Amino acid sequence: MGVVTDIRGRGRAAKLRSVSLFWRIFSLNAVGLIVAAALLLGPVTVSTPVLPVEALMVVGGLAALLVGNALVLRIGLAPLQRLGRAMATADLLHPGARAPVSGPVETAALITTYNTMLDRLEAERAAGAARALSAQERERHRIARELHDEVGQTLTAVLLQLKRVADRAPEELREEVSQAQEATRAGLDEIRRIARRLRPGVLEELGLTSALRSLAGEFTTDGLTVRHHVCGNLPHLTEESELVLYRVAQEGLTNTARHAAADRAEVRLRPVAEGVELLVRDNGRGLDGAPEGSGISGMRERALLIGATFSLAPAPGRGTDIRLRVPAGTEGGRR
Repeated sequence: MGVVTDIRGRGRAAKLRSVSLFWRIFSLNAVGLIVAAALLLGPVTVSTPVLPVEALMVVGGLAALLVGNALVLRIGLAPLQRLGRAMATADLLHPGARAPVSGPVETAALITTYNTMLDRLEAERAAGAARALSAQERERHRIARELHDEVGQTLTAVLLQLKRVADRAPEELREEVSQAQEATRAGLDEIRRIARRLRPGVLEELGLTSALRSLAGEFTTDGLTVRHHVCGNLPHLTEESELVLYRVAQEGLTNTARHAAADRAEVRLRPVAEGVELLVRDNGRGLDGAPEGSGISGMRERALLIGATFSLAPAPGRGTDIRLRVPAGTEGGRR
């Protein structure tokens, strides 16, 4: 019996939604005018001068008509107000939020059109982000190759020349030549470090686990200690997913080193239901209500590229948690 009542209630609600806003307002106005005309033609008359009872009846009828119109407009326009709030808070970096389809037929059609437009915009943004990030990775590889092959080789040649100069230089100049050698060697090491960040060769050659271990070691300095923990039973990941995981971990540690004022951080990668979860946690100053910068936006876009879920939240106690949940791929990934 309850099921039948529920079905009938849904049927009545569907019929009510199929009535347009125009006919709702028109029907209520028509009913009010018909009732007023019937009363004037029937027992209700207006005297000259107007009697208090007659004035009260006219005012009461007018008030009832206005209240009815207000209720119809309030009910009919409420879905438009919800649509306006949904449009004001829409963010393509936080996809999936849709305005509920309700109200008269015109309003429901408008909300449906908006949701369809949002679907198309999110799909186009994802495609555009994929092309942009792919071009960015190609440019990173090109710059890394030029730094390694051209600038690196040039500095190596300078080191060899300085070695020959040091062998023939007088005693009073050898200290200065030695300092030049150390500065050149430090510049060469920095060039190699930048090239490794631009093009993670360890990821391509040894896999994600070794790449994250190397990344943690790279960011471990005198003021920051980075621990890493990668589970050994990870599901298969596509190369694209592995690259996004690496880049998000790299950007998260870069933000920690530059802005968090932290002395400890950790990188964890573990299997979860239907995928893996990356956690980058630090014990720094936390979010402090600061607006998201280009680094966070870039991580969100990379997450959208592979259908992953990205979140940024305060860490337990103090600091920041960056989480990236990536669905497992159908291709065999490197581990």
